[in-house]
Amino acid sequence: MFRLPRHHHHHHHHRRRLATFAFPATTKRNAPAASCYVDALQHEAKTTLSSAGALVVHSGAKTGRSPTDKRIVEAEPSLNRVWWGNVNRKLGQHAFGLARKAAFEFLETREKLYTVDGFAGADPAHRLKFRVVCSRSYHALFMQNMLIPPTTEELESFGDPDFTIYNAGQCEADMSIEGVTSKTLVALSFETKEVVILGTEYAGEMKKGIFTIMHYLMPLKGILSLHSSANEGKVDKDVSLFFGLSGTGKTTLSADPNRNLIGDDEHCWSDDGVFNIEGGCYAKAVDLSKEKEPEIYNAIRFGTVLENVVLDPITHEVDFKSRSITENTRVCYPITYIPNAKIPSRGGHPKNIIFLTCDAYGVLPPVSALTVEQTMYHFLSGYTSKVAGTEQGVMEPTATFSACFGAPFLVHPPRLYANMLAEKLKRHGDVKVWLLNTGWCGGAPGNGGSRIPLQYSRAIVDAIHSGELAKSIETKFDVLPYFDLKIPSAGLPGVPMSLFHPLNAWKEKGGRKMNTIVF
Repeated sequence: MFRLPRHHHHHHHHRRRLATFAFPATTKRNAPAASCYVDALQHEAKTTLSSAGALVVHSGAKTGRSPTDKRIVEAEPSLNRVWWGNVNRKLGQHAFGLARKAAFEFLETREKLYTVDGFAGADPAHRLKFRVVCSRSYHALFMQNMLIPPTTEELESFGDPDFTIYNAGQCEADMSIEGVTSKTLVALSFETKEVVILGTEYAGEMKKGIFTIMHYLMPLKGILSLHSSANEGKVDKDVSLFFGLSGTGKTTLSADPNRNLIGDDEHCWSDDGVFNIEGGCYAKAVDLSKEKEPEIYNAIRFGTVLENVVLDPITHEVDFKSRSITENTRVCYPITYIPNAKIPSRGGHPKNIIFLTCDAYGVLPPVSALTVEQTMYHFLSGYTSKVAGTEQGVMEPTATFSACFGAPFLVHPPRLYANMLAEKLKRHGDVKVWLLNTGWCGGAPGNGGSRIPLQYSRAIVDAIHSGELAKSIETKFDVLPYFDLKIPSAGLPGVPMSLFHPLNAWKEKGGRKMNTIVF
């Protein structure tokens, strides 16, 4: 590795200033959706419109996040705070400088360039200013949907951003740079306040990059950042948080016609209550249907971005069942496209916290009430399990443990977030915490078990919100052996009684089958 000559800097003791970015004359700032559409349709391959008027785009070779290509720059003061390891891998400052230079050279030579200025954090007291610099108009539209849009006045007085994301995803990373192990690199520097993206055009990298930054900065201000959805009762204004890994029901269960949506994925809990980090939603589109998820389905219209979906070549209707490009098809829209969204996206302190898990072993009950100790345990272990290709008869579930229900985005060690959560629960003593299993009941798949129907999960959530479940458990409960979990011993409206105790739901009790499940 050769280093640039630095002789003329010897008399400076402070670190030299990094080169600033030179914006081409044709740069568009916060381009309106129609302008992004026209540019995308004219200049981006495989871009088209859906019958509902959404912009349909391809993210290229990468159709999901690349967690193994994420790097955090090794510098003071973050060096001593970061949870280094598999999630947060180190990149030297010199290597970052080279990657940044490559990104700048790529972006500065584009015929068209886009910048998006917006906020992360719906509470003006704690929000951060973000600037995204990108060469694909779909990325610009995506981030205008996902960040909180500034008013005309706020845009005029925006000033310098707190963080800048340079998305040069069409340009591959140079693998000769020390610490760069593939042609993809997502590098984050807390000191220069920059994110550099190379070799991936998947838009989710920008969204999750911002989440990672919030996970670092907010706890330093005494604010807990959370991988959760949140909604609020229309009458009592009671707030619920839903934690859970991908596919456990965060977006689905928080979209509730009887409650207002605060947000579907990323929140902060401050001394004043809960606020959404984002201004939009990024929902899974696979198997989406108007019947099961009407709110999301109806949000697909002009201004919405559909990523990696397949269309009918003649009608341009989306085939939501198709996985031919990727299982991870996505839809991105401003939160205002959800009819009962709460704007601004803020609420009071949560009254109920729901941990979602999809247990494919059929061992966990559909719902249980957690003590503070159990809350800490389940928050830190973040358990869920997936069944791969249930359709093809592959029945072996795989268990996943993801700290704080969102390990890929944590920056501090998990214990720090867990301790902050415990402290919040202590201070707001009337918070109820529930463990909700949206997975299997009565055995594992193919072994007498079946997936708990969505209507039952919704009925349980309704009973949590009405206070019925808390009342019923206070008067009479069973304790599940091994796990020591408190479960209801009386029925709930719309949910069969036999469901609540996993042992009763199993076809074979006490036999060999039951003993094969070991944690």
